[in-house]
Amino acid sequence: MRAIRFETTGGPEVLQLADVETPKPGPGQVLVRHEAIGINFIDTYHRTGLYPVKLPCTPGGEAAGVVEAVGEGVTRFKPGDPVAYLGGFGAYAEANAVRADRAVRVPDGVDARTAAASLLKGMTVEALLNHTYRVSGGEIILVHAAAGGVGQIMTQWAKAIGAVVIATVGSEAKAVRVRELGADHVILYREQDVAEEVRRITGGRGVPVAYDSVGKDTFEGTLKSLARRGLFVSFGNASGPPDPVPPGRLAQAGSLYLTRPTLFDYVVTTEQLDASAAAVFEMIRSGTVAVEIGQTFPLDRAGKAHEALESRATIGASLLIP
Repeated sequence: MRAIRFETTGGPEVLQLADVETPKPGPGQVLVRHEAIGINFIDTYHRTGLYPVKLPCTPGGEAAGVVEAVGEGVTRFKPGDPVAYLGGFGAYAEANAVRADRAVRVPDGVDARTAAASLLKGMTVEALLNHTYRVSGGEIILVHAAAGGVGQIMTQWAKAIGAVVIATVGSEAKAVRVRELGADHVILYREQDVAEEVRRITGGRGVPVAYDSVGKDTFEGTLKSLARRGLFVSFGNASGPPDPVPPGRLAQAGSLYLTRPTLFDYVVTTEQLDASAAAVFEMIRSGTVAVEIGQTFPLDRAGKAHEALESRATIGASLLIP
């Protein structure tokens, strides 16, 4: 089968197409024949070495397709079942053997491309809005990179809860899109002072919670946008990791909280995984959340996909199609 591999860390050019043996599912595993592969920013962290991985590596931890074979002891799925999965490596390929207890059934009404574009991103949003900080109706929240895959889902989900969403984007075209998704206020973070705009919108109070996946470029503005005892949710490093923050700064800025969550601490058990996935798929099936697949790339163009993602030239979710 065809797969993308990198033998050294570096730029998008290290992603190379290779012919490899199709894996066989071991005990507790299923072999998934991919129909669509999710592209996520964490894939670029693995490729660059920001998050160290064992080399050589086939990146990618999200895909959807059909179960082709099951390993010993698997009763959760059978061949022919439509599934999606997240976590681990090996998704940038035509097929992958994955743990059956980390895959979920894709329900009727959700196609493979939508599942691959929404599972990891949607479950991240579910965890951030419902568990990291339980957003309530009427609360004003700050969502960075609102036109991206996670940002679009978060904006719509937060609006469904009844929150007031302040969204930041990098261009007027992206501003138009997030307004269509329901954002109440939009800030062009390259042209406007984010903290100043947030204070203006909130009457000087700031927001109780801010969701920041951008990292270094937006960190200071996010910190200054928070209300007293506000929560800074840092869940990505799209512009690079932010500089270290002395704990005293949090006290000086209003007894703030800073957390760096990862989805996998919220879906530790299969029951938690199934519940979160079910919530995501229900939001999609009900029409509450629309998943925009802004761009697709053939498998052998994985490097170009990373270039587009890292240059912030994408909108919505991005997929590889094997």
